[in-house]
Formats: sequence, structure tokens, C-alpha cells
Amino acid sequence: MTEHILYTFRRCPYAIRARMALAYAGINMELRELMLKDKPTDMLKHSPKGTVPVVITNKGKVIDESLDVMLWALAHNDSDDWLQELNTSTELIKINDHQFKPLLDKYKYADRHPELTEEQHRDNTLDFIAKLDALLQQNQFLVSDTTGLADIAIFPFIRQYAFVNKSWFDQLPYQHLQRWLNHFLASELFAQIMPKFNLYNDGFRYHFPDNQLIE
Repeated sequence: MTEHILYTFRRCPYAIRARMALAYAGINMELRELMLKDKPTDMLKHSPKGTVPVVITNKGKVIDESLDVMLWALAHNDSDDWLQELNTSTELIKINDHQFKPLLDKYKYADRHPELTEEQHRDNTLDFIAKLDALLQQNQFLVSDTTGLADIAIFPFIRQYAFVNKSWFDQLPYQHLQRWLNHFLASELFAQIMPKFNLYNDGFRYHFPDNQLIE
């Protein structure tokens, strides 16, 4: 194996944050896009749990947790100091991943969770949304005035959250969070990692992060 391999699914927030870190760090990969209902056999051989992202390094190491992929990428190159305030960032990411994300899923797929109405599920998310906005009143970004690990790790989930009902999100009294979200939505880094790739199972592979088709 001469090149790192990345298995990814374009819209998955875990895969988005991994791709953003990998592109920022400038790590060249072979990107293999998949559909979650049709996972490549080779990926499952290396990571039987079947979630994305999965990185297989050119040394054969398997990294199949998104935060671990981010930290691996930043260990290679972190020119803008995303790893600043790492302990603070890590604690905030834990809240996002283990508390907010399950509530987001219940809100997004409220029909699968009829124990509460969609509005009640949505109300349960608001403590974290308010917490983020309060942090962004103190700094331009979540832990300081420059982009850090927490911003990139949490942004894809707030993006997903906002677009469940964008008109409702836009009228929330959380202008700082909305400014922060719009900053990343409009960023060159986000645009770079979000093109529509054809599927690996259909015979397509790409150089990443320049996104050129491998002939």
C-alpha cells in the first residue's frame, strides 16, 4: 500500500469533520465514497463496525473513529494551532457527541420516536444550542478567537441541526451561533471537502484533497 485510504460518506457529520481535518492538514489520500446501505467489502474487512469515516494508513493502521482521524491528521500538520485549549475542546466535543447528537437524531427523525412530539424533541436540544451561543459571545470561535478542534468537530452537527428546519433555526435568538455556522458554511475548506463523488462500488476512486478522479 503506497497511499492512505479514506472511506467516507459525503453527508455524514462524522465524515465531514474528518475530511475537514485531513484537508486542512494537507494529507493526501485515496478517497472512496460509499452509500451506507451498500458498504464496500474491503472497508468492512478492516472495520467490521461499518461506520464512516475509516482511514487505512499506508502502514496498514486502521483508524475508524472520526475524532481519532482528526487528531491523527493534526499530529501531521496543525499550522493554525487547532489543538489549542485541547482539554476544553475535548470536553465540549464529548457533550456534542454523547449528549447532543442523540437528541439531534430524535428531533431529525421524530417520526421514529413518537414518545414525544417533534417540537418536544427539538426543545430538548436547546440547552446545548444556547451553550454554544453563549461561548460565541465570549470569543469569535468556541474556545478562542481562532478556529480550533471543537469548531470543526461540532460544526457538521450544527449544520445538520439547522437544516432540519432552516427557517425555524434562522429565527432563533442566537445570532452568534448563526454567524459562526455561516462562517464555516461559506468557508473554502468546507467547499473543498463537499463535492459530489461517484461511488467506489461503481468503480470510482479520487485523489483527496484535490478531488481528482483516479484513472
